[in-house]
Amino acid sequence: MSKPSWWQVIKSVLAAFMGIQSKSNREHDFTKGNVVSYIVVGIAATIVFILTLVFIIKLIIGS
Repeated sequence: MSKPSWWQVIKSVLAAFMGIQSKSNREHDFTKGNVVSYIVVGIAATIVFILTLVFIIKLIIGS
């Protein structure tokens, strides 16, 4: 397999967030992937997740 594309990195990070990452995909990520791309996508996904939670909470509270 070749180096993963950005789309594959995003899918891999989201699968890892949900805890459904397969062993073969995880091994491919560690052997073929660039750690910087996974860190960048992971940080971005975390920020989006937190902002989404803040938005939902503000909607519920009404502030």
